[in-house]
Parts: sequence; C-alpha cells; structure tokens
Amino acid sequence: MNESHLETQTGSFSRRQAMVGAVAGAIACGSQALLPARLVAASPNWKPSRPNRIAVSTYSYWRYRDDSKLTIEECIDLAAEAGFDGVEVLHVQMQDDSNAALQRIKRRAFRYGIDLCGFSTHQTFVSPDAEVRQKNIDHTIRLIEMAYAMGIPTMRVNTGRWGTTKSFDALMANKGIEPRLPGYSDEEGFQWVIDSLEKCLPTAERCGVVLGLENHWGLGRTAAGVLRCIKAIDSPWLRATLDTGNFLENQYEQYEELAPEAVFVQAKTYFGGGTWYTLDIDYDRVAKILRDVDYQGYISLEFEGQESHETAIPNSLALLRQAFGAAAAE
Repeated sequence: MNESHLETQTGSFSRRQAMVGAVAGAIACGSQALLPARLVAASPNWKPSRPNRIAVSTYSYWRYRDDSKLTIEECIDLAAEAGFDGVEVLHVQMQDDSNAALQRIKRRAFRYGIDLCGFSTHQTFVSPDAEVRQKNIDHTIRLIEMAYAMGIPTMRVNTGRWGTTKSFDALMANKGIEPRLPGYSDEEGFQWVIDSLEKCLPTAERCGVVLGLENHWGLGRTAAGVLRCIKAIDSPWLRATLDTGNFLENQYEQYEELAPEAVFVQAKTYFGGGTWYTLDIDYDRVAKILRDVDYQGYISLEFEGQESHETAIPNSLALLRQAFGAAAAE
C-alpha cells in the first residue's frame, strides 16, 4: 500500500471517527445542533427510540388448566421457538424452586438468548393477624432472593385481599369486589400493606430487584389503590406492574394513571374468549399511553383465552409486535 493511499484511508477513518464521536456526544449531551438533519427527523424533540421488547408469561401456557401445566423450562423452549424476547416466570407454576432448579432455568434461558425479565408472585398483606402478615413478608423476601438468583430485575407483588369471597370464580363474577372483614376498614388494610411492603424493601434493594405492585384485585384493584401504596412508601424499589386485563371499568383512564409508575407491563389477550371475562383492549391506544410517559420496558403477554396456546400465543405476539413496534416508529 503506497503512502498517499494510506494517508487517504487514514484521513477518511479520522473523519468517520470524528463524525461518530460528534453524533454520540450530541446525543449524550442532549444537543441537536450537531446532529445530521436526517437524524433529527424534523422534530425539535427527537430522541432515539426502539420498539418495546415482548415477553411471555409462563402462565400463558398453563392458565391454571389441569391438562397444560408445563414446566418453566418447557415454556422457555416454546417462547424461544415463537420468537419472544423474554420470559416472565410464574412462581406457583414452578415444580421445583430449589437453587439448583433456578440455575437450570437461568441456563436454559441463556442458551436461547432469552431474558428472564419478570417474576410473578403471590402474597397477601391484608390481614389483621400480625403473624399472617409476617408469614407473607418472609415469603416475599424469599421470593426476592429467588429472583436475584435467576438474574430477574423485577418482581410482581400484590396487596392481597380481604378473603371474604372464597371462590375466585365468584370474585370474578363480582368484578373483583368483595366485602371487608367485619369490624375492619380499608384504612387499616392499606396500612397493613404499606408496613409489610416496607419490610421487604431492604432485601429488594440489596438484591437489585424492583418490586412492581400490580393492579390485581383486593386493595390493589384500582390504579388509585396501587398508587396510594407507592406514594406512601416513596421508594425507587417499589413501583407498579400494570396489568391491562385487571381494570374492569374506566380502563384507559386507569392505564394513564398508573403508566408513569410502571416498571413492567402485562398485556392480556383473549383469543377464543376469556376464561372469566373478555376485555376489548386497543393495544395501539395502550402503546401510545405508554409511549407518552417514555415507558421503554417489557410488555409481557398473559394469554387468558380458551383457544389453544399453540395458535393463540403466536397470534398474540404478532398483535403486540405490531402495536408496540408501530408506536416506536412514530
């Protein structure tokens, strides 16, 4: 190679380096003056964007049906085959939650290039019995440590409910509303929840696991109930898991209320008709609500319909890819 050719290549390389450095610096500093016009895209508020990653909850392959309780590893295999970006693990679906099993799950996901992005757990802090609340606190702390062992950065938690409606079918028939325990008030119930969650937060911070309080019946049935707990505690380690299928009235208004605090989003679909009910959810509208608050996290599919998961889950993935991909492209 002659010197003039080397000089030309070196000059071109230096100019490329300078351009890349200028663009990166401009993005990092928030300055658009140095950005090429095609990157600014004729918008004074331009910023880099990408589609939300789409995960699937292992619940989608089970739905509490007697004939379809797949193992977590089998669900990971199916998720990888379908083309999901991540998997949300449902704790009560696990047949073994020993550390050896957790490491096998983590290894399986890594093999397929799948993120273990969420851990969905159950607890209730709505009890006048301090021993019952402590049992649930201890259980939740153990689950946080399990999430940490699997490398999962966020965990769904619940407020819990009064438990006066014994049948879940009956609870769903009454839109998730149940009577309080006689002699007690919501005020007392919320304080039990707040005090209990506060006792879980040191472990969450130590493990780096953000707790996502879900709109999931009981005192967390509404956005207002979830936000009441989050605001009272005021910790970056407690935020919201927004479930699109658990608001049975004024759903879009409640999505908007909860979206700014969302650290994780569960997206329900109902192909074949819902198990307990069917909601008509406009995911283009949901995507816009989330985009407006700059939510860039995971969308996790929770299929809850009657159709076979072999067809419904790929169709659900296509629906969510279209809605949340289109949102990023706007």
